[in-house]
Amino acid sequence: MIFATRCRTLSRGLHAYAERLKAFSPNARLYLTSVVLTGASMGVFRLLFNFYVVSLGYDNALVGQLITTSSLAALFAALPMGYLADVLGRKRSLLIGTATVSLAVFGMVAFPLKTMLYAMSALSGIGQSLLGVSMAPFLMENSGEQERTYLFSFSSGLQMASAFVGNWLGGYLPSWIAAWQGFTPTSPGAYRGALLVTTALSLLALFPLAFLRERPLPREERSLFAPFSYAAEHPVLLTKLILPMLITSIGAGLIM
Repeated sequence: MIFATRCRTLSRGLHAYAERLKAFSPNARLYLTSVVLTGASMGVFRLLFNFYVVSLGYDNALVGQLITTSSLAALFAALPMGYLADVLGRKRSLLIGTATVSLAVFGMVAFPLKTMLYAMSALSGIGQSLLGVSMAPFLMENSGEQERTYLFSFSSGLQMASAFVGNWLGGYLPSWIAAWQGFTPTSPGAYRGALLVTTALSLLALFPLAFLRERPLPREERSLFAPFSYAAEHPVLLTKLILPMLITSIGAGLIM
C-alpha cells in the first residue's frame, strides 16, 4: 500500500516536471541546445588542456599561472561585462561571449607561445565572464514564474551532463586522433587535434544562439545590472550568497 502510494506520488511529480519542461519558451530551448554543445566542448577542454601544455615542454607552474590568469580576468571583467551585457542585450552578449571563448581556445591551441597562452587565457576569462553575467538575466526574461525554477535547474543539470559527456569523449579523442595521424596519444599533435574539436563544438553553439528572438522589454521587467545598489540594500543576504561560493571556489581552485 505504501509502495503504491509512493509510486503514484512519484508519477504525479514526474508528470508535473514534464509539464513544466513543455512550458519552456522557444528562446529557452535554443539556449539549452547551446548549453549542450558548450558544456561538451568545455568538458573536453578542461580535461585535456593541462596535458597539452605539459606535452609542449612547459612545467606545471605555467598551468597554474594560466588558470589564475583566466580566473583573475573573469573576476576583474565581471562588473564591466555586467554593464556591457545590459547595453548589448542578452542575445548579442551570449553570441559575443561564446565567440570570444572559442577564439581564445583556438588561439591557445594554434599558437602555443607562452605570451599567447597568457593573452588567450585572459581573453577566455573575459568571454566566460560575459557569458556568466548574461545567463541568469536571459533565463529570467525568457521564463514565467511557474517554469522558471525548472528552467534554471534543468540548464544547470544539462550543463553538468554535457560536461560529463565531454570528459568521456576527451578521454578517447587523443587516442583516436593519434591512430588517425600516426602520433602517440600523449603527443602535442594528438592533444592539439582533440582541442580543435572543442573549438568546433563551441562554434556550433553559436547557431542556436543566432536564432534567439529578442523582444524589447519595459524597463521594469528587465533584469538590470546594479550590484552596488543591491549590496547596499541587502548586505547580509549578499554575504550569505557569496561566502559559500567563495569557499567552494577556493576548493575547486586547489583541485584544478
